[in-house]
Amino acid sequence: MTKKIVFRCAECGAQSPRWQGRCPECGQWNTYSEERDEPHSSFAIPSGERPTALAEVGDADAARISSGSSELDLVLGGGIVPGSLVLLGGDPGIGKSTLLLQTAARVASSGRTVLYASGEESSRQIGLRAQRLAVPIAGIQVMANNNVEDVEEAARTIAPDLLIADSIQTLYQPSLPGAPGTVSQVRQCASRLMGLAKVQNVATFLVGHVTKEGSLAGPRVLEHMVDTVLYFEGERFQSFRVLRATKNRFGSTNEIGVFEMGERGLTDATDVSRFFVEEHAEPVSGSVLIATQEGSRTLIVEVQALISPTAYPTPQRVCTGIERQRLSLLLAVLEKRAGIHTSTKDVFVNVVGGVQVVEPAADLGVVLAVASAVIDAPLPGRVAVCGEVGLAGEVRRVTQAGKRAGSQEPLLDAYLYRSRVRCGRLACRCMHSDYRHEAWCLSFTEDGRSRTLTVPREWLRRVAKATDAYREARSLLRSVEAAARVASEAFGERLNARVKAGRELLAELIAAKTGRSAKGVSR
Repeated sequence: MTKKIVFRCAECGAQSPRWQGRCPECGQWNTYSEERDEPHSSFAIPSGERPTALAEVGDADAARISSGSSELDLVLGGGIVPGSLVLLGGDPGIGKSTLLLQTAARVASSGRTVLYASGEESSRQIGLRAQRLAVPIAGIQVMANNNVEDVEEAARTIAPDLLIADSIQTLYQPSLPGAPGTVSQVRQCASRLMGLAKVQNVATFLVGHVTKEGSLAGPRVLEHMVDTVLYFEGERFQSFRVLRATKNRFGSTNEIGVFEMGERGLTDATDVSRFFVEEHAEPVSGSVLIATQEGSRTLIVEVQALISPTAYPTPQRVCTGIERQRLSLLLAVLEKRAGIHTSTKDVFVNVVGGVQVVEPAADLGVVLAVASAVIDAPLPGRVAVCGEVGLAGEVRRVTQAGKRAGSQEPLLDAYLYRSRVRCGRLACRCMHSDYRHEAWCLSFTEDGRSRTLTVPREWLRRVAKATDAYREARSLLRSVEAAARVASEAFGERLNARVKAGRELLAELIAAKTGRSAKGVSR
């Protein structure tokens, strides 16, 4: 019996008896491929379960599995959910397999069982990679097999807590015609693993390839089937990697995770902003820092602009990290509302570090960078700005201004400097000669009077951090008020709270040195 030949869209899964250049369902071009129409077995959750009150289901967060990485747990919404199906995509060589192998090692080190099924590497290659990364391998079961039926059988036998399939495009079902990676094979293999994850309550990670356009390879229905879709991004020539979620049924899609690639694999990035800010010996024109919000995290990134006379009939507009249409809009506002003309000049704008900034709060930074490059004058000080620029030339308030202002670190309005002082001990030679001890001194104002206090070595780091944070916050506030007038009430309240915390820190220091009550300076 001749099996029926059908054509199926790789984007939306629409079916047609003949090939079509443009899919009538999703409107995409050249997405139809030929396959045989055969009945597919069902791998749905078994029927027969009776309705249950939602209040009796229990707390799902309590059952989450920690991945051992705070950044990955943040993106997943608090950890790995048992029974979830997670799809991880990214460019070749970006670190997908490295991230999952390290995650498997951390989960296995907590006493859980992990099954790592690879269709791209042999078991020896995985072992060599684990040896290079110096990760513990106890508790990790490895199989180099791309037969989805064998992977499913091994998972039912081992009953792992975590299953990793690397990759979904290399798996195939023998009873289904077509090579691995075709639309029907990818859809059916994902369906089987989804049924395994839901029935056996196994957290499953699938590695997905991406096309040259940057989207996940395979049918679009694959992203609809899984619970979470993660994209691993980064520049090949940079050490940092960014993990973001475009779909997450168990958490927010606004959070991002930042990792640093080193000799021992990926590590959680501690100081994220240092990847996106370049240090200059002297202030340069066309360079501005912007405070952009990614979920609950504030990133300080640097925007650079360069203006040069054009040699073409149509000036160039080249930008990296921001949308080209947004840049054209901001240049039109600058020319119309501020009288800064760029219509006869080439404009180049770059966001340092390869990060993509999509929120409108970066408008003010781009405008100031272009204006600074046109007049060839650097902005005073290293300040960070944020604000949305409207077509009328106004600067609008931004959301979460308090978080952009900084963390909850104390702000201390004082001046810390190094000096030479007497220690005060009568037996010391500093009391009977010109000899002086090197010490750090803190100059501040209390009740309208200037005071100076020596800072003990164990207090030096906290006090220095509070004084530096105060100067940075005041510079940011003055910049926002003078250049944009976007300082919101939340910004001021956060600033005042941090100043109060700084005064409490100073009161604690005085109390520790003198033993007196510090009520007079904690106001």
